[in-house]
Amino acid sequence: MNHFITAITHWFRYLWVLTRKEFLAILVDPANRVTLIAPVFIQAVLFGYAASYDVNHVDYAVLDQSHSQASQQILSHMDGSGIFRRTADLQNNQQIQQVINDREALAVITIPADFEDKLNNNESSALQVIVDGRNSSTASMAGSYISSVVSQVNQERLGTTSAISVQTRTWYNPNQESRWGMMPSLIATLSMMQTLMLAAMSVAREREQGTFDQLLVTPYTPTQIMIGKAIPPILIGVIQSTLILMIILFWFQIPMNGSLALLYFGLFAFNIAVVGVGLSISAIALNMQQAMLYTFFLIMPLTLLSGLLTPVQNMPEVLNWLTYANPLRFGIDLVQRVYLEDAGFAQVKWDFVPMLVLAIITLPLAAWLFRHRLS
Repeated sequence: MNHFITAITHWFRYLWVLTRKEFLAILVDPANRVTLIAPVFIQAVLFGYAASYDVNHVDYAVLDQSHSQASQQILSHMDGSGIFRRTADLQNNQQIQQVINDREALAVITIPADFEDKLNNNESSALQVIVDGRNSSTASMAGSYISSVVSQVNQERLGTTSAISVQTRTWYNPNQESRWGMMPSLIATLSMMQTLMLAAMSVAREREQGTFDQLLVTPYTPTQIMIGKAIPPILIGVIQSTLILMIILFWFQIPMNGSLALLYFGLFAFNIAVVGVGLSISAIALNMQQAMLYTFFLIMPLTLLSGLLTPVQNMPEVLNWLTYANPLRFGIDLVQRVYLEDAGFAQVKWDFVPMLVLAIITLPLAAWLFRHRLS
């Protein structure tokens, strides 16, 4: 029994020494410390402000051929909404194409000459709205805003509300801000990029620096070496996720509804799966350059197939099946549901299964590849 306890103690002591050495290898260079922290803040802020699908400012031009009280009522609602900014008052139809082509206006509203006359005769009168479709999502949002302004004017002119009205309530994002959906996803996405890179370059760095041969004469087993190289990227990934979480909570003030313990449990499972992929890459790559190329080759497909930018359900069936091998898909789903929906373990348990299966496959694969390299 004492021999067994001594052996276990030595095993963990060796593992601690190797883990400490990996941390030092990563953090000893000041440049590495900067690259582990600075990109997290920069990317989180850039995604929070730049990668937004919300339309807060719409430049529009108007061709008012009516010059009536009714047309002025619509335009005053547009100008007073806080969203629309009139950039030009056009005189003829030939000017419409010019302001759209020059991006002077995102939308052009044309009010016909008989606009008020038809309204006074209880007839319907159409407004022409031309929208710049080079950015389809923005154009769609701008068209919806204009429609809502027209509906409001219709209600004011009629003086009554319709018999049947639709009241819309958005769950988990009451103000329908795209930032609320995007930012929690970054807790998994941004940390994955750094974690995958660190894990992929761990063994490749040993080879390039000439210290790989020294591992061959140490008492470490391939399993110990793999675990020792896996722990630092996992912890660094969780720390980076924490930094992003703090930015979301205190800078962008997006409230968290779920359990912090469940969120971190999911992040640990997610980072273990990511590190398994990274260590497999590291065992295959012969040098750091190859490891970086393999990592960059994977990051874009993993991001596109994660549901970060487009829903997974909208993808073709073949790509939908491929997403089951993508830990980021389930990491994002878990983080979003816990953060925004207050989902419990019963609701997100199936997100753990693919991540753990991927870790069970990739970590032994990395150990086997590493053992194969040693032999």
